[in-house]
Amino acid sequence: MLHGFFDAITGKHHEAAKSSATVKGSVLLTKKNVLDFNDFNASLLDGLHEFLGKGVSLQLVSATVADPHNKNKGKIGPPAYLEEWITTMTSVATGETKFNVHFSWDESLGVPGAIIVKNNHHSAFYLKSITLEGVPNKEHIHFVCNSWVYPVDKYKYDRIFFANDTYLPSKMPEPLKRYREEELDKLRGDDVTGELKEHDRVYNYAYYNDLGNPDKGQDYARPILGGSQEHPYPRRGRTGRHPTKTDPNYESRLPLLSLDIYVPRDERFGHLKMSDFLAYALKSLTQSLLPTLSAVFDTTPMEFDSFKDVLQLYEGGLPIPQSPELDEIRSHLPFEMLKELVRTDGERVLKLPLPQVIKEDRNAWRTDEEFGREMLAGVNPVIIRRLQEFPPASKLDPKVYGDHTSSITASHVEKNLEGLTVHQALKENKLFILDHHDALMPYLRRINSGSNKIYASRTLLLLKDDGTLKPLVIELSLPHPDGDQHGAVNRVFTPADQGVEGSVWQLAKAYACVNDSGYHQLISHWLNTHAVIEPFVIATNRQLSVVHPVYKLLSPHYRDTMNINALARQTLINAGGVLESTVFPGKYAMEMSSVVYRSWKLTEQGLPDDLLKRGVAVEDPASPNKLRLLIKDYPFAVDGLAIWSAIETWVTEYCSIYYSNDAAIRADVELQAWWKEVREVGHGDKKDEDWWPKMQTLAELSKTCTTIIWVASALHAAVNFGQYPYAGYLPNRPTISRRFMPEPGTPEYHELEKNPELAFLKTITSQFQTILGVSLIEVLSRHSSDEVYLGQRDSPEWTTDRSALEAFERFSHKLIEIENRIISMNEDANLRNRTGPVKMPYTLLYPNTSDFTGVGGLTGRGIPNSVSI
Repeated sequence: MLHGFFDAITGKHHEAAKSSATVKGSVLLTKKNVLDFNDFNASLLDGLHEFLGKGVSLQLVSATVADPHNKNKGKIGPPAYLEEWITTMTSVATGETKFNVHFSWDESLGVPGAIIVKNNHHSAFYLKSITLEGVPNKEHIHFVCNSWVYPVDKYKYDRIFFANDTYLPSKMPEPLKRYREEELDKLRGDDVTGELKEHDRVYNYAYYNDLGNPDKGQDYARPILGGSQEHPYPRRGRTGRHPTKTDPNYESRLPLLSLDIYVPRDERFGHLKMSDFLAYALKSLTQSLLPTLSAVFDTTPMEFDSFKDVLQLYEGGLPIPQSPELDEIRSHLPFEMLKELVRTDGERVLKLPLPQVIKEDRNAWRTDEEFGREMLAGVNPVIIRRLQEFPPASKLDPKVYGDHTSSITASHVEKNLEGLTVHQALKENKLFILDHHDALMPYLRRINSGSNKIYASRTLLLLKDDGTLKPLVIELSLPHPDGDQHGAVNRVFTPADQGVEGSVWQLAKAYACVNDSGYHQLISHWLNTHAVIEPFVIATNRQLSVVHPVYKLLSPHYRDTMNINALARQTLINAGGVLESTVFPGKYAMEMSSVVYRSWKLTEQGLPDDLLKRGVAVEDPASPNKLRLLIKDYPFAVDGLAIWSAIETWVTEYCSIYYSNDAAIRADVELQAWWKEVREVGHGDKKDEDWWPKMQTLAELSKTCTTIIWVASALHAAVNFGQYPYAGYLPNRPTISRRFMPEPGTPEYHELEKNPELAFLKTITSQFQTILGVSLIEVLSRHSSDEVYLGQRDSPEWTTDRSALEAFERFSHKLIEIENRIISMNEDANLRNRTGPVKMPYTLLYPNTSDFTGVGGLTGRGIPNSVSI
């Protein structure tokens, strides 16, 4: 009897054991108190929670068995808890901690496809990944989480993470579909009102109505960018801050030195990146220093007297003068590193790294050949275009601005055309132009009413037989003194290398460089990479699930973009910010970028389309990219086309894995919602344009994703990381001109004759503006030590799809081939534009897939995955 009883019990026990399994989990996370030493009290409370067994709970969610009592969502297993929260050691190097957890999983629930995580501690932690071992019918399951998890009282919903499988919406396992939809709904946060808090995970849109500060007075008022035909603009992330007192249409600003600008928490810099950013930000003077430092410098006085004085910034450093005002500032600076900036012990500070452009030769930057080369291989190689009519014409409305046809004549240029006539040079595709006339002319009266004195400019160049560009003429233009309707007053300058004529020519090149520098910062860099990408970041997180193939494809290319853009709005592009203080348009800078955005088209942002539009390439079906460069030794274009082709092949292969035909594109509800939101909301001021891809075919999807990746990675690298190598020496890339070209017979002209270096330096960016601007671009030109480069992923298990992993591996290998080819071309003496007179190899589009991973710094090479700085 008892024997049978025990047999029955034993039998039941075996049956239960057979239907239940223990699944071991490994959880990789970073505790908040590792990154925030002020979180001590929360750590003590967390210890008590751990002692009571109420730490971090995890529940597996079935991907195969639905719960009819819970809206047919996947059945949820019992909670399991992270083990040994207090005693588990943390990696000093990364701050990461690996925890164990053991789940009891009923085999009848099938295969888990998601995990619900509840944080019962008092502080947040960063959850990197979860790995399950011993899962019935599927031994290994990996979850790439990469998310901050706040205490449960901060959420009105469960935090859920999906396994790293990839599913189109129609292919998602039924028990997980509702979870997928609910997670997207939470990220949209369309019902969330008021100011967004640190723990919020809301992605939403706003206009650029936070740049000005009307409460401080009219000098700090700026137009709202976005939401109007007059000032169209891409949208930025919503913060929900309360309006200003003066005007409810403007969003209030945070205290000047605050970095606590809302972006969804997962979009913020990691602790390594933030550490790097703050460490090097000490050399970028914050706005709170400007009034006092300006006063100190004005009484010094702080002007460069010679190029030797400029070199002191790199070779000897610059001592900061002592003053009670600076002592007061030091006492209030929030970061110890920033306090070092204004030391009073007499040590020379502000010693800057030597820019590459003067590393091998201190004077080669002044040559005409280098001046032309930098239009092809410098920091802004995306503006030069082929001249197709002579004299150059204007597209400005003649009813408003009169006749702006160029005053350049054949006699100005034919003496330097090496035997060609203008007509022959045009026909043979030998003439090129750097044109900064139409974009600047409407603003000249307003800009020149202040301390800056600039011209609109046109620079014509000849493509020589050796592949280099020879400057022929520079035209500097001002509005007619009798009114805009009378056109422009033009002055034309031709090359000279001797006497005062040579000094005048050097100044003419400087004025052209000032325009190119400002256009580069506002348009090529800020607008065409940073600003235009942010709406894609927001729309992707709002409309595409983390398990969607397009999300997995694009998300690495959004890393840190919202964060760096938010910091820019706070301290760089705002009213009175560093950009307005160091670049010639001043208070009109962002407004000017809005005017240029009117003509922005996504379909022209891909490299082949851009090259064809600028006329520097022509269609050629027989060529690999179906186009032929008219300037064969055009380093940006040559390297860029190789990178573009590699991205395009990878993206096309990847998308083809999930979309077998065009009908699958049209049937993808998340994809269509994403594309509709990008066009109608994120870039809503251009929603009526008929040039947007329709997103009806696989070809349209592949081309669009290729373009997004190109802009966020390679294009941004090309226009960002050359800033310090080229413009760290300001005479090479001045950002401001403070007086007009001297007229014969004036004291300024006499000074130019007597001391051309002093006259040059008194014309361009001042010493104080140089220190501020160069210190800033040193920060912006650095790679962080946790950078993830093109061809890399931060997790090797970012997907379970073998075909996708194999395609990505082919992409990475192709980038290594491109690296080797770039090295070879840079060593080819026949390709003169690869290094130029300054002997500076072109490496801005060197992918850097392995050389400096985890190192960072001013390398002048490497393509990060994203607009991350």
